[in-house]
Amino acid sequence: MSKKEIEEKVVEETNDSTNVEIATNLNISEDVIGIIAGLAASEVEGIAGMTLGFVDGINQILGSNKKYSKGVKIDLDGKKVTIDLFVNVTYGVRIPDIAWAAQNAVKSAVENMTGLEVVAVNINVQGITFDKKDTAKVEVDEE
Repeated sequence: MSKKEIEEKVVEETNDSTNVEIATNLNISEDVIGIIAGLAASEVEGIAGMTLGFVDGINQILGSNKKYSKGVKIDLDGKKVTIDLFVNVTYGVRIPDIAWAAQNAVKSAVENMTGLEVVAVNINVQGITFDKKDTAKVEVDEE
């Protein structure tokens, strides 16, 4: 067959088929899911930052630097994922509201970007962060 005949045959086959299925094998790293979850949670107002768990702290000491996914634990089971977030909250915020907002933000970000089903987003509040302005105001008021 000549090149022209092959091109005509391909065009005919393309026009004849209405549905084309493409089989792909997509693997998403747990680190990528952790980065997505960490960024989504950090955008929630009232979350002061993510904290390192015990294992993450040891990994950072040993040289593994996972800046964006620190404070995030991923449990991947097929196409279902459970996410644990370890966060510090800002002093004065209502923790249940912040946790609810973070859960919704992380769930929608991970599901939209990866196509995986988020089974649970567990929020673990590890501490409270005070603003420097607030502590300075408290010290002045005490005098």
